[in-house]
Amino acid sequence: MSAAVPLFTPLKLRNLTLRNRIGVSPMCQYSAVEGMSGDWHLVHLGSRAIGGAGLVMMEATGVTPEGRITPDCSGIWSDAHIEPLKRITGFIAEHGAAPALQLAHAGRKASMAAPWKGGKRLSASEGGWQTVSASAVPFTPDLAPPREMSADDIKKLIDAFVAGARRGVAAGFPILEIHGAHGYLLHQFLSPLSNFRTDDYGGSEENRFRLIREVARAVRAEVPSDTVVGARLSCTDWDEKGLTIKDTARLSALLKEDGLDFIDCSSGFVTADAKVPFAPGFQVPFATEIRETAKLPAFAVGLITEAAQANDIIAKEQADMVLLARAELRDPYWPLHAALELGIAPVDANVPAQYLRGFQENRTAAPRKKAG
Repeated sequence: MSAAVPLFTPLKLRNLTLRNRIGVSPMCQYSAVEGMSGDWHLVHLGSRAIGGAGLVMMEATGVTPEGRITPDCSGIWSDAHIEPLKRITGFIAEHGAAPALQLAHAGRKASMAAPWKGGKRLSASEGGWQTVSASAVPFTPDLAPPREMSADDIKKLIDAFVAGARRGVAAGFPILEIHGAHGYLLHQFLSPLSNFRTDDYGGSEENRFRLIREVARAVRAEVPSDTVVGARLSCTDWDEKGLTIKDTARLSALLKEDGLDFIDCSSGFVTADAKVPFAPGFQVPFATEIRETAKLPAFAVGLITEAAQANDIIAKEQADMVLLARAELRDPYWPLHAALELGIAPVDANVPAQYLRGFQENRTAAPRKKAG
């Protein structure tokens, strides 16, 4: 791979070397049955590995049944989930990408219907369940309030993240990501907009940071030393009373002390009324801030869609990796197309041998005659 193209230089995390700086962001597929991954996940994630990404991340995966956003979300709360995932991680690794698992709990944003099933809160008769959170405050006023978690609930949650991490390693994931963003449970504890507790897990910044730090330390202690562990954080709540990038930079430095290896830099969604200024690359400055102040590898995500744009982010050392979401949904072969656009030959771009003729220009060749 050409060292002259920064986007296609390797990235080393612990003992793992990613073949380039392009990752597939975790994206919910709402296609699991009782948390079990199936053929959809194999084809969806496997095609992104064939498509040239260096990292392919599994969607938010519930560490408990109640931690799923919807009943159709992936899970890792039982050993039965391991074998279906091993089929997926094996295929991804075979085709040159590193598989990653996002460990998650949705908290008060759980028990919802999938978007194409209405996206509403499910009642018990519809297969829904009681949600939990840092405080008994709903995401929006029209929703039933979650139950405030007790000290025993918190201990069980930490144990669930640890068990999920152990299963993730057994399933073949060399990279684990703790989901602390987008208004899900760990973010609900982090943000003063959703955490109104008066015990050791609420109030001061130190207390609000406590749970994700305990999860990070417990996971790091459980998994092998060569397993890469990071976190996705909402770097700002887009609200003057909420988390800011300076808060998140301080948290990231602490998470580095706790043994984490990278921060996946997103933002928002702990409240329903935040005004998020969507624009191309609008979250890249967060990755730059984390990278420079916390001295941790930082991943940039959010409206990164063009090859030159992505390459520029890496070339200017604004982030260590770019994660693509919708761009990868539109084009599973985005990394291969980006390599060609940036001047890398198809063979050097790791185009699979089976697909090579589709990426080589040969406009002068005579049309093939039909057989028979």
